[in-house]
Amino acid sequence: MIKNLKVHLFAFFTVLLWGSGFPFTRIIDGQIGSYGLGAIRCILAAVIFAVIGIVTGMRKPFCKKDLLWFFAAGITGFSLYFIFFNLGLETLDSSTGSIICATTPISTSIGVYLIYKERINKTGWISMFCAFAGVVILIMWDSGISVSTGAVWMFISATLFAAYNIITRKLSELGYTAMEIVTYAAVAGAVQLVFFLPSGISDMLTADTQAVMACIYLGVFPSAIAYCLWAMAISLADRTSIATNYLFINPLIATVIGIIMLHEVPGLGTVAGGAIIIISVIVFSKKGCSQ
Repeated sequence: MIKNLKVHLFAFFTVLLWGSGFPFTRIIDGQIGSYGLGAIRCILAAVIFAVIGIVTGMRKPFCKKDLLWFFAAGITGFSLYFIFFNLGLETLDSSTGSIICATTPISTSIGVYLIYKERINKTGWISMFCAFAGVVILIMWDSGISVSTGAVWMFISATLFAAYNIITRKLSELGYTAMEIVTYAAVAGAVQLVFFLPSGISDMLTADTQAVMACIYLGVFPSAIAYCLWAMAISLADRTSIATNYLFINPLIATVIGIIMLHEVPGLGTVAGGAIIIISVIVFSKKGCSQ
């Protein structure tokens, strides 16, 4: 009972922090460049994870070959993911960005289907088609046949995180714990982005206080604490879906915080496309995979 309560609490606070990442990135409003912001977020998270690893006596990678998997996890879950996430939110509002990111579970399932041959039933394929149709509606509602560049960047970030989920599964099969995976992935991502740190620091020196505080918040909370809570939720859950089901409320959290903090009111296209996406993802999660 206590263990299940912990899973629910860890998962809820994870999506609360992840949802807040959208409006807090928007607060920065370009004062800190996307690449520099990605570097700061990743390096702050890596430092926090490294300290936790040292204090807890975390195991070293088992072999040199595994370093390649951690390098790939760093790219997909941290370095490139953060950069494309930031690029997307240069033009998208919080609700639109978060709804596009909600396609991650489906993209993950497609990858698992291709790599691990896990079966997807007819309902699953229909749900996937509907979800991506919702994405098309969302990004083309106001722009017609032209596609929003921000939506493309955000969709790429969602796809990258789906790849991160698959790599995480591979590393779990190799015997690594959730905390070990996220720690070494964050450190790898930080190494990949360290080149952009000087530009990020330079931007912070000229940014206003609100942007600087938002940048620090993003590095500590959505990038470090949330990943840590998520790792604990996944490791404690009897079924992974107990935790992952909380991802469905992520767009709602991002939208509500966006309305309160930035007065971002979702447009009709976001509401229409978003409703199709969220319903499709929920149906896919519940009925889309064959047993």
